[in-house]
Amino acid sequence: MKFSINRTELQTALGVVAKGAASRSTLPILSGILLKASHDTLTLEATDLNLSIRCALPAFIEEEGQTVIPSKLITDVVKSLPDAAVHVDANDESAKILCETSAFSLKPLNAEDFPGFPDVDPESSISIPFATFSRMVKRVARVVSRDESRPILTGVLVEAEDGVLRMVATDSYRLAVTDTDFTADSEGFKAVIAGTFLSDLAALAPNEDNITLSLAENQIVATYSGTTFVNRKIEGTYPRYQQLIPDQYKTRAKFDTKQLTEAVKRTSLLSNRTAPVKFDLNSASNTTQVSTVSQDIGEARETIASEIEGEDTDISFNFSYVLDGLSSVETDAVYLELQGPMRQGIFKSEEEERYLYLVMPMRVS
Repeated sequence: MKFSINRTELQTALGVVAKGAASRSTLPILSGILLKASHDTLTLEATDLNLSIRCALPAFIEEEGQTVIPSKLITDVVKSLPDAAVHVDANDESAKILCETSAFSLKPLNAEDFPGFPDVDPESSISIPFATFSRMVKRVARVVSRDESRPILTGVLVEAEDGVLRMVATDSYRLAVTDTDFTADSEGFKAVIAGTFLSDLAALAPNEDNITLSLAENQIVATYSGTTFVNRKIEGTYPRYQQLIPDQYKTRAKFDTKQLTEAVKRTSLLSNRTAPVKFDLNSASNTTQVSTVSQDIGEARETIASEIEGEDTDISFNFSYVLDGLSSVETDAVYLELQGPMRQGIFKSEEEERYLYLVMPMRVS
């Protein structure tokens, strides 16, 4: 196998595909990346048997063939090369990589042992602009649970129904929901997809292409910018999150998003697990006092303007949960809707952004 390729393009592709290679496995072949040269295309593949990634990119092919090189090794080598054409000449015994005055000879793995790429037959698909997909994922993925004992909560619910594409995530302490209008004819698309997988997709280099998500029997297939990702769906029934979202409130406050975020950040300097951030809402003065009291450290208070409807009330939250939610609000104003001190609080962006973030309160002794 012989081919030549632009170093930057190869490095970028390796950075994407390497996420599919196994870092710890009893099968050494799974730690490698398959390089396959055919016609005028170089195809890279990696798999850990749960996640498989394939990327195709143009190259000057002198001799067709394939080889497998350990993922970390080839990634580090290509990253170290000067920004010039990379020439690869590989056989069963060695893989030679040349770039200007640099030369490497690497010992390949047996390409015959490399697993075949999954052959999936999609049942339904959705295709959306990558920028929209990335923004939605980043809003909800931080809320997924890290507790592997409840696998369903480590995923994001993605569903398309009634002209709306929705993503939902929860760790049982908070819940994030984001919607966008969706006009494609893929009504009924519904799957729970690993949050880490979606986050990796959302972190890909943005361009004007759409990203396509397809469902097979037990797999999710993502296609974007010449790269295909195949991952297992998370099986199980997603919690009935709708019943957690009340259709009315007793108190509603409107804040300047930046002002509220900065107030929470400052008061949280004195906060910890046992000293949450407290919100005191006063409708007469249209102000909210954000405060923290810690017996070991001291106290911090800040009063900010807010437009308040309904009853005066107070509520306490884990400050990091509040900041996570506020960081996803892209509108100038944010709303907080409350039912009472020990009921869930709901942060909402202004209507055009269609983002909802529910947080369970903390009890203050």
